[in-house]
Amino acid sequence: MNRSTPTTAVSADPADALAADVFARACPSRRTMETVTSKWGVLALAALTQGEYRFNALRRRVDGVSEKMLSQTLQALERDGLVRRDVQATIPPRVEYSLTPLGVRIAAKLRELIELIESEMPAVIAAQTCYDRAKPPASSA
Repeated sequence: MNRSTPTTAVSADPADALAADVFARACPSRRTMETVTSKWGVLALAALTQGEYRFNALRRRVDGVSEKMLSQTLQALERDGLVRRDVQATIPPRVEYSLTPLGVRIAAKLRELIELIESEMPAVIAAQTCYDRAKPPASSA
């Protein structure tokens, strides 16, 4: 696809869809990218690589997320076909979240990124320390 030509419309029928271009303002892939790469999207998807979770267990695993934000994130991920919401007809109803096959593929890449970041934290901390030492302190005006 020519990168200078923005994608302006995408058909509802996947067979008719134009090639996705996340750099094009109107391309729906940008919204999916925003959902997946949001702080809570990354953490929810990465947590779900460990298996199915009930809502509150997932909320405990993704430390710091509010109930509202986790709910909104899971709904967006479900809408994009990355997360499956399984409601079991029990009393009380039991709801479990898991990754779809597409979600598994995307979450695997996120796990790689997370593992890389975690393994490189000594270098990151050293760079931050060097930067902070070299940067002049902010003056109080």
